[in-house]
Amino acid sequence: MTLGSKLTGREGGFSAAARRFPQAEFAIRKLMNRSEAFRDICEELAEAEWALASVPETPAALHEARRTEWQDLVDRLAAELATALREGQAAQNRTGNDC
Repeated sequence: MTLGSKLTGREGGFSAAARRFPQAEFAIRKLMNRSEAFRDICEELAEAEWALASVPETPAALHEARRTEWQDLVDRLAAELATALREGQAAQNRTGNDC
C-alpha cells in the first residue's frame, strides 16, 4: 500500500480484510453489512496498515518502536478478523444459511 493511495472507511476496511483473506471476500462483505463491530475491525486494520506503511516518514530514532507498535496492532486485528470469519462460517454451518 502506498501512502498516497489510502482508502478510508468501509472500502478501505474491505480492502484490508480481503488482502489478508482473499478466499473469504464474500463472507467479509456479508459480515461487514451485518456487523458494525466486524466493520470497525476491518476499518481499524486499514488504518493500522496505513500507519505501518507510514513508519519510514517518522524520525529515524522512532522507526523501530513505531514499526513494532503498528505491526503488533495489525497482527492482533488480523487475528480478530480470522476469529470472526471462523465464527461466521460456523454459524452458517449450524443454520445452513448464508453467512
